[in-house]
Amino acid sequence: MEEILSQLNPAQQAAVEFCDGPSLVIAGAGSGKTRVLTYKIAYLLEQGLPPWYILALTFTNKAAREMKTRIAELVGEKRARRLWMGTFHSIFARILRMEAERIGFQSNFTIFDSADSNNLIKRIIKDMGLDTEKAYKPGSVHNQISRAKNALITPAMYARNGELTEYDRHSGRARLFEIYQQYQHRLRSANSMDFDDLLVYTNLLFRDNPDVLEKYRNQFQYILVDEYQDTNFAQHLIVKQLVDAHHRVCVVGDDAQSIYSFRGANIDNILKFKSNYPETRVFKLERNYRSTQNIVNAANSLIKKNKEQIFKDVYSENEVGEKVEIAGAFSDFEEGVIVANKIARIHLERHANYGEFAILYRTNAQSRIFEESLRKINIPYRIYGGLSFYQRKEIKDVIGYFRLIVNPGDEEAFRRVINYPARGIGDVTVKKISDTAQGQGVSLWQVLSAPLEYNLNVNSGTAKKLADFCGLVDELIAKSNELNAYDLAQLVIKNTGIAKDAYDDMTPEGMSRAQNIQELLNAMNEFVESRQEQGDEEVTLVDFLSEVSLLTDQDTDKESGNEKVTLMTVHASKGLEFGHVFVVGMEEDLFPSAMAKADIRGLEEERRLFYVAITRAEKTCTITFAKSRFKNGQINSASQSRFLSDIDANLLSMERNTLAAPSDGFWNTMRQQRESRTLSTAPTSFRAAPRHTVPLQVANGSLASLPEEAKALRAGDTIEHERFGRGKVLSVEQDDGNRRAFVDFESSGQKQLLLKYAKFKIVRE
Repeated sequence: MEEILSQLNPAQQAAVEFCDGPSLVIAGAGSGKTRVLTYKIAYLLEQGLPPWYILALTFTNKAAREMKTRIAELVGEKRARRLWMGTFHSIFARILRMEAERIGFQSNFTIFDSADSNNLIKRIIKDMGLDTEKAYKPGSVHNQISRAKNALITPAMYARNGELTEYDRHSGRARLFEIYQQYQHRLRSANSMDFDDLLVYTNLLFRDNPDVLEKYRNQFQYILVDEYQDTNFAQHLIVKQLVDAHHRVCVVGDDAQSIYSFRGANIDNILKFKSNYPETRVFKLERNYRSTQNIVNAANSLIKKNKEQIFKDVYSENEVGEKVEIAGAFSDFEEGVIVANKIARIHLERHANYGEFAILYRTNAQSRIFEESLRKINIPYRIYGGLSFYQRKEIKDVIGYFRLIVNPGDEEAFRRVINYPARGIGDVTVKKISDTAQGQGVSLWQVLSAPLEYNLNVNSGTAKKLADFCGLVDELIAKSNELNAYDLAQLVIKNTGIAKDAYDDMTPEGMSRAQNIQELLNAMNEFVESRQEQGDEEVTLVDFLSEVSLLTDQDTDKESGNEKVTLMTVHASKGLEFGHVFVVGMEEDLFPSAMAKADIRGLEEERRLFYVAITRAEKTCTITFAKSRFKNGQINSASQSRFLSDIDANLLSMERNTLAAPSDGFWNTMRQQRESRTLSTAPTSFRAAPRHTVPLQVANGSLASLPEEAKALRAGDTIEHERFGRGKVLSVEQDDGNRRAFVDFESSGQKQLLLKYAKFKIVRE
């Protein structure tokens, strides 16, 4: 016991030792919250609590695996293995499989991912004769249904809710509640659930079956929840139902990092935790082990501007470090060049691995500029959160067969594989099967299994093809009772013709597909062997599907160790850390987002998002913005984000171009505050000289038609270009009626400008 506690700082130790009632652990960025959770579970086990009495809920399988591995190192693998530890969705899926009959499902239900859900909703919208391109976009409809489910609003409740139906009517989606009803009906008919249903049905299970709730209350004697600030109403209510009898619950999180309201996360769950459990003990982990003092202090000065928060004073005992650098660019193009050049410089000067760098942006659309800039100087990079392994078409095709074998009623799986590999069963035939199933109120598989009984109208040739497919699947279903998941997968890939289809294609794309299918088999072999080593002799396809259907992007990302610069959204970066971080696009209406500025809550969440971005950095943090951005086919002016003025100016350093914007009150004030101790000691080339700029509108290339300023353009002049930024004119040439300027730009290098098209200003110094 003493050995466990001795590895913790005083604040962590206090949080670990308190086990007599509800506790709220407020963990600042980089303060070791995972360590506290891990050691608290080990402490409970050492105190004599059996592992099967402990429930630990996380948001990623990766986090659960890492914690369980560390616990095993502390108390032994045997005890760690018997913990109930995993994501909300995986734990509740496990409970629902055991209690499926109580909610009218079979235990072999399959789980729809987002793509499956969108496909089903799209078909329902089309079947109802509605427009999928405008008002009833499937993704938008799915998001609305998801939000309803996270608020535990069933289809019947939705239809009776005047506020929701009125909102839909004004949005041109008056029949959305009908789509929701149809969607749930089709899911249940297919013995399937989507991700949100795992939470909805767990709540319904506990609400409507007091004996089941009592059973799990007695089993889970201590409950721990990670990232509590990210929980939604449904998750909060499940936890509350389970702990109401004993109040032995420990939640860990940071209200300053609550950034997922668009997924239904409710910051009030953590802010009002003490209201739900008045006897709560609050523990604050305030020492940041990740970042330098300057980075921590800059982040603190930012987040203190939020009103809705649990106050804490995060500090660092690491080195003071460099100040947070602010770099302004004349355009988004130059912003990309500045970031790429700085990465190259740090890489060379400090021998930093490219894997230590991250470029964080507010929206995915911003990545292109940085990709191009990195490619031009041969810096390797990767886009985080791209298509995960299990979302690749060839993998989803194989898993479609797995799902159909486990649950023949799975409509999405049925549609995916009935003509893959091609067996002459076209869309017309599938529509006939679907229409018959809808008319008879049965599943597509039931129609396929008994076409005569349901009067399926197909010719004899098609009937033969359908019968062959049905026989193939029936044979695989029979084999699923005899073989483990890996052996059955091999049989599926062979007998369905997938192997031949994949391995006969010798194109690079075909070879890649074949390699991916082999990698899937490798993964299944590892899964089976791992489970068998842990004592599960029979590892079925249901076990494998239960695992992979709930994986997140972080769980399936296998390139995290590569020596490449990481490009990602700030949302995706939460929980990660990098030596050198670039937070880009810090402009009004981009960060903060224009949509979030309508209310205080939205604006405060955007500020928390910026806080998350800064606190990913260990050694250096650079924040950039552009004064113009190319959007919708034209260049639009931009102004730097209001959040930059929230950071203590004494913790910032500015590049010359950033300081030299004479029309910007914030930067002028900052320059005045620091003029005596900054500008007086700066090298001449970095001092902010006063500028007089003359707009230059160049219509054509003939000297006679050019404005006087363009006629006077000479070598040695300084210009500011809309895309390339500030540069020195090397020479000006005239030939064939065209006037050209050769310019050496500070960030973009040497460029040739044809003056009849160039957009720039001449700078008079």
